[in-house]
Amino acid sequence: MNQALDTFLWETHWHLACHRSELLAHGDFLRLTILDREVVVFNDHGEIIAFDNRCPHRGARIYLENHGNQAATCAYHGWTFNRGQFFIPGQEHFKGCDLNRVDFRRWQTEWVADFLFVGVAPNQAIEDQLGDVQPILEDISFGVMGRHDWNAYDFQCDWKIAIENALEPYHVDLVHPHSLGVLDLQAGQNDFHGKNSIWYAPLGNAKMANKLARISEFFSLDFQYKGYASIYIYPFTMLSSTFGYSYSLQHFLPSSLPNKTHFYSRLLTMALKPGRSPELMNSLFASTAETNRRVFEEDHQICQRVPADTWSPEPPRYASDTEAKLLHFRASCREALQQMINTSSTATSELP
Repeated sequence: MNQALDTFLWETHWHLACHRSELLAHGDFLRLTILDREVVVFNDHGEIIAFDNRCPHRGARIYLENHGNQAATCAYHGWTFNRGQFFIPGQEHFKGCDLNRVDFRRWQTEWVADFLFVGVAPNQAIEDQLGDVQPILEDISFGVMGRHDWNAYDFQCDWKIAIENALEPYHVDLVHPHSLGVLDLQAGQNDFHGKNSIWYAPLGNAKMANKLARISEFFSLDFQYKGYASIYIYPFTMLSSTFGYSYSLQHFLPSSLPNKTHFYSRLLTMALKPGRSPELMNSLFASTAETNRRVFEEDHQICQRVPADTWSPEPPRYASDTEAKLLHFRASCREALQQMINTSSTATSELP
């Protein structure tokens, strides 16, 4: 059932893939692995496309790196995608083949301001999926200057375990005493928007809060929460920030193997006011990236202690009020499971 749910969520939702600044030049790409597929987003002379990382000839993978700048050329036989079409060596030998129809298996794309979302066959419009989170994402996207850090590895746990860990602050003091816990995050406020949610938490560490507040004069921000904000975009994505000077974009993507999550984190840095040199904030961004890596590895270490078969879409028997977003997530999964069952039943009833 879990594998079926993972596939259903991947195929029926929009997923935040990247920011426009990550794909500025022709040939820029990034690659994400989900289930048994590798999704590539690629700049083809200014047109941003998303496709399955397999050559349509005989299935060789086009890209092996997670990101970079490289022509969309298959290393096996030289098939190359450029300006919206494939160039195929030795075309005269493909007798009886309609080479005009050759293309990647493509995914749908949709821009939310400067954030790119991809989907297989989303069952709702992106504005309906995001709801009131959309204008917040738009404002954040306008301020992003670029990507400062890329961090990717596999968590040895089910993705739902990792997401639930990211959704609740109950564990922070014990698991992150010298990293995230230093902020002394307060109870704050949970906002729920459809299946998405946002946690706004003031900093209890007054010295740290005052220090971060003084930096605000350097930045040009359309959206800022002067505390810790964690935005959850159902089902697989988190976007979090302290004071809005940079954002950690995190993906917890399901694997086709049990007890494995494909984890990605990128640090997106925000634009400075005109005349302010980006070098001024290099030490801040480097420190933030280092802290984030430490936090995520601490999360990984604790999550791999939790077996996949402990997860259920039902509420936990014992739930703290600090786990409200976790309860909301499970309710969303129950709803998705029912949608999946209804879709399967409809398809079966329509068989001849």
